Amino acid sequence: MARKQVAAAIEETAEAVTGKAPAVEADHGALSAPEREEAFRRLSAHMPGRTKGAKGPKDQPDPFRSVVSCLLSAQSRDVNTAAAVEALFALARTPDEMLALTEAEIARAIKPCGLYNMKARSIVRLCRELIERHDRVVPRDRAGLMSLPGIGRKCADIVMSFAFDEDVIAVDTHVFRVCNRTGITNERTADRTAAALERDVPDWARRDGHFWLIQFGKSVCLSRRPRCETCFLNDLCRFFTARGGVAPASP
Repeated sequence: MARKQVAAAIEETAEAVTGKAPAVEADHGALSAPEREEAFRRLSAHMPGRTKGAKGPKDQPDPFRSVVSCLLSAQSRDVNTAAAVEALFALARTPDEMLALTEAEIARAIKPCGLYNMKARSIVRLCRELIERHDRVVPRDRAGLMSLPGIGRKCADIVMSFAFDEDVIAVDTHVFRVCNRTGITNERTADRTAAALERDVPDWARRDGHFWLIQFGKSVCLSRRPRCETCFLNDLCRFFTARGGVAPASP
């Protein structure tokens, strides 16, 4: 494996374990409140929002399955996460049923999603926590969700948004990159980015902001070669301005 791939794998593993994206140097400055409002208005005009009837993380139908699916999704492709979720929930559908399985049985079922031994341990601990402290009910609030083993802020916010229909912007790798590159936020970690968004995003943009930012990160503000020249935010973007209006060269 190439050195860059090894470094990327280490960073992704750190995010999977801690729920935090690797720190970055956010040194371009943040947008002003009016600029941030304008940025979200443009995002709302150009990017798709929440789809009607959206289910839990990875299209899961209930809070328990959602939170387990989100835990399994760390450092895993969607197709592999889906395979792991289907295999696991074919064996057990509730916290009590999960604990009737051995850790090895859980690990075998979720093997497609990677890091399966670590994730199996987290699932066992999560199920025990739900039974012993939450009367088998997945918490609806961020603090309660983050008290569960293996659940960081990103996963908590995703479950709140999808499973409980709360208006929060979850910070995944795309949202983190887009926000701190453009200046929507100016933070060095995913958790601080999430806190800044919660504090500064206009109320009207909270419901669909997560979806706009993800789609923008996937289609325009790409990781290696952002499409700055044609971007509808380039006159606001701190990254583009700092480079003198010149897009980065292809890698």
